[in-house]
Amino acid sequence: MLQEDVSPNSDKDRGAAAATSFKSLFCCPLCPEPETVLFHTDSRREYRHCGVCDLVFVPARFHLSADEEKSRYDLHENDPHDPRYRRFLTPAAAAVTAHIHAGSRGLDYGCGPGPALAQMLAARGYDMALYDPFYHDDPAALRRTYDFITCTETFEHFNNPAVEWRRLVDMLTPGGALIVMTQLRRPERDFGVWRYKDDDTHVAFWSERVFEFLAGRENMSVELFARGVLLLRRRS
Repeated sequence: MLQEDVSPNSDKDRGAAAATSFKSLFCCPLCPEPETVLFHTDSRREYRHCGVCDLVFVPARFHLSADEEKSRYDLHENDPHDPRYRRFLTPAAAAVTAHIHAGSRGLDYGCGPGPALAQMLAARGYDMALYDPFYHDDPAALRRTYDFITCTETFEHFNNPAVEWRRLVDMLTPGGALIVMTQLRRPERDFGVWRYKDDDTHVAFWSERVFEFLAGRENMSVELFARGVLLLRRRS
């Protein structure tokens, strides 16, 4: 009697593997919803939209390598003593000082080479730690818990937002807060002319609805503190 070929090289297995690979190309990197739709294309990349969580993302095949990514960041002029840069970060600092008492332990996640926000908050009495995969790669910082975590101009760079999100939430103490600063995608804006998408290191584009989805899933509260600044808090 003929037996079905169950070896890894069978046509059936190759077809299943190809179907899985095809599906993974279009799977949302946050939810992960397997069905996403093409949202926009330009001369360099594709952008897909998840109808479940509302994330717009660049598929992984268009991402820069780690070396290419760092070379772009090395061009940024984020001098922690530059008054213009500090003014830019003031809304995120204000979200901390308005909701979290001095002396609390905080983490500046994705702080870059010039951790201006951490310095600003340390000067106000907060106990600050730093983490950045390129400039402050301190694994010990990821094994602690924090009363609050700041992520300024970081979420749009997440190649794997589901992993990053889980890491951040798990590092918060009960009642802890996550302060996110990123340009939000607004439904009324023409995505095609939005300059924020043109940075090759920007691969995830968040809306208020995305954060509301995540907050609901995690039993967190969410508040739009200022334009582009959100505060999410774990319930005690």
